[in-house]
Amino acid sequence: MATEILFPELGESVHEGQISKWLKKVGDHVKLDEPIVEIMTDKVNTELPSPAAGILVEITVPEGGDVEVFHRMGVIEEDETKAQEMLKNGKAPAVEEKKPTKETAVLSSEKQALVQPPAAMVGGRRWYTPVVRAIAKENGISDEELASIPGSGQGERVNRKDIESYLKTRGTSPAPAAMPTKQTAPMVAGPDQELVKLTGMRKMIADHMVRSSQVPVVSTLVEVDVTNLVKFREANKEAFEKQNGVKLTYTPFFIKAIAETLLEFPYVNSAVGDNYEVTLNRTVHMGVAVSLGEDGTGGLIVPVIRDCHTKTLVQITKDLTNIAKRARSNALEPADVQGATFTMTNPGSYGATLGTPMISAPQAGIIGAYGIVKRPVVIDDMIAVRSMMNVVLTYDHRVVDGMTAGLFLQLLKKKLEGFDFYK
Repeated sequence: MATEILFPELGESVHEGQISKWLKKVGDHVKLDEPIVEIMTDKVNTELPSPAAGILVEITVPEGGDVEVFHRMGVIEEDETKAQEMLKNGKAPAVEEKKPTKETAVLSSEKQALVQPPAAMVGGRRWYTPVVRAIAKENGISDEELASIPGSGQGERVNRKDIESYLKTRGTSPAPAAMPTKQTAPMVAGPDQELVKLTGMRKMIADHMVRSSQVPVVSTLVEVDVTNLVKFREANKEAFEKQNGVKLTYTPFFIKAIAETLLEFPYVNSAVGDNYEVTLNRTVHMGVAVSLGEDGTGGLIVPVIRDCHTKTLVQITKDLTNIAKRARSNALEPADVQGATFTMTNPGSYGATLGTPMISAPQAGIIGAYGIVKRPVVIDDMIAVRSMMNVVLTYDHRVVDGMTAGLFLQLLKKKLEGFDFYK
């Protein structure tokens, strides 16, 4: 009997994903629950176990290909004789279609409600995936023009292939001046060059950065004297690790101070929707950029530490240690990277002293904490050696203006320098 390998439901907000890597090739034997394919959604790699034991006879979605929830990625034939015959003849197996019972019909309708929003949303707006939205913006396609594109996805939903096919036959009408359509020649590698296509993690990051680049942002910097914080950590890091079982770094201090500051500036801790509806968050779920893989070369991912505004420094340190450990071992789940209200990145951990972090849309802000450097500063007309660092806030200028950003950073600076938040 043939068994389909379906793209699983990994969360209510997950509608599609991408095949990062097939762990088996056509013709390979697979065991029940043996990892067979690596899939990616929301920048998380997940190994999918085999739904049956048998032989992989068909791969319908290749590596780098997009697939919607509950759609077929491949087929396993449990009967070895049939499988070998299919492989020899190059004929795909016919998958038995099971007649739904009353219970499975109800379940199916519930799943469809999660993964297939109706074409007409509130206010008459159609639903599109973030990837489709990004391609439309990049090519100057209005909502009206987008609505005219026929969709081949579930419920006639427009997917990436539909909009890319439409662009090829769009016509010669120029795109609006604000969003020109660029006609570029195919890239050709020279004698000392190599062309590499972005796939998997890098492709997901690239798509998200394109969407985020559409947000009008401004970055504001403040210089912070963290001498007291540095002295405290140096004096207590050994005792802290012995008592709590985790190392004390600077990042938990930053997270704690930022979370308390965000409670007083809800617009910095907000999210902006497509139709300019702003979600003001009264809680702080902090996305923290950490490296993937043992050597940190697998890219950056942003798992979430929830309810930072209610947690102690010890709790935040333990949460941070846990997510960093799971990121290095590629053990994060999709839920671990969903629901952030604000993001913090710490380039100072690898020596950077200044930069402008890029916002993670639809969040309204991101903070970059840069390297701590000892240098001479003037205090009361006297020169003193202090531990100084730069803190940069990048924010969505549609909802946060310069004055609000300045007040936010001044309060954060006061908390870090006064060290009151830890007491």
